[in-house]
Amino acid sequence: MTADGPHRPSALRRALAQPAFRRLWAAQTISRWGDTFNSVALVILVFQLTGSGLQVAVTVAFEVAPVILFGFIAGAVVDRYDRRRVMIVADVGRAVLALGLALFHDHLGVVYAAAFGLSMLSVLFNPAAASVLPTVVDDDDIVGANSAIWSAAVIFQIALAPAAGALVALAGPAPAFVINASTFALSAALIAGLPLGRRPAATAGRHLTDVADGLRAIRASRFLRVLAGVQGLAALSAGATSALLVVLAQDHLDLGADRFGLLIAAIGVGAGLEPLVLQRFVTDIRRPVWLFGPHLLRGVVDIVLAASRSFGVALGALAVYGIGTSTGNVAYTSVLQTTVPDRLRGRVFAFFDVTWQTGRLLSIGLGGLAADRFGIAAVYGAGGALLLGAGTFGLLMPGMDHSPSPSRMSDMDH
Repeated sequence: MTADGPHRPSALRRALAQPAFRRLWAAQTISRWGDTFNSVALVILVFQLTGSGLQVAVTVAFEVAPVILFGFIAGAVVDRYDRRRVMIVADVGRAVLALGLALFHDHLGVVYAAAFGLSMLSVLFNPAAASVLPTVVDDDDIVGANSAIWSAAVIFQIALAPAAGALVALAGPAPAFVINASTFALSAALIAGLPLGRRPAATAGRHLTDVADGLRAIRASRFLRVLAGVQGLAALSAGATSALLVVLAQDHLDLGADRFGLLIAAIGVGAGLEPLVLQRFVTDIRRPVWLFGPHLLRGVVDIVLAASRSFGVALGALAVYGIGTSTGNVAYTSVLQTTVPDRLRGRVFAFFDVTWQTGRLLSIGLGGLAADRFGIAAVYGAGGALLLGAGTFGLLMPGMDHSPSPSRMSDMDH
């Protein structure tokens, strides 16, 4: 039997069989272990220091703001300089900030500054990591590679979040921040050995010029414009519904904290099933049904959650939501990696990060006001309608029957 026969390994297994990808996957997965400990400890710490839910929301704003403020510049840096070095610098910087939190976490100003700094360095790391992935796996294995990264992140987040909470309860937040710092150090060490080859020397010019060139390239691509519009509409829904799931659990489903945890677990179970779905049904990830169909699926789930007060229905619906979220994330990441020229990837990924986080921030603010005035069911109903509109818009746009090939997009920055 040949390698291309019926018993050919799945794309996920083929990706993990490549040493360079395993190194990149391990670096990202380990650093996300630390992110889980950090995020749990940070929320608990701020609430303990202030006793204010508003101050917790301010912490979230400090984490979102760097994406919006520096995302475009970060994308230009990623496209201009050696991406391996960019990731190492970001990891080392995050390790230093996490250690600073461990030592000086009693000061609210330090907490806010660290939250802002950690997010700002992640704005550099994330588009760099997404941009280099196509250089460490074959084109046919990109979907499997993204599935491996996404599934590991979700599964470990669900598995480690309770441990992080228990650690903070027993020993305070400092050990959690130390764990976060150590994971960034391990990630930097792994990335230092990543065989990426040498990128061309940075060309003359200004970063702002690079930003403008990137935005012009995105504007010139009808496919990217539509994809950005769909992502923006989806973010306006998902920001509020994800942040307010605890309100849905308490006010609409009448659940306690124990069963709220099961709702989160249900999303994780669905997300963990995503690789099986893609391997079983997907033959071409660039087809619109895989890019935009998950928005329709998640929209239906939000409307079901708004209409039903059944705990069992909510569990099943959120598991389906997890499948849709993971499939959509893997699809859009894989499509950008396989269609956007290497010289533009950092700026394109940064642009989509800015689009998503801007919509998410607006959604959280508007959703909170709407939940107080109209009730949480109305928020989920409106969120579902937005997602249905986003998915339908993408599917019905003329010319979106297939995403462009790399060759068709190779000249879009000229």
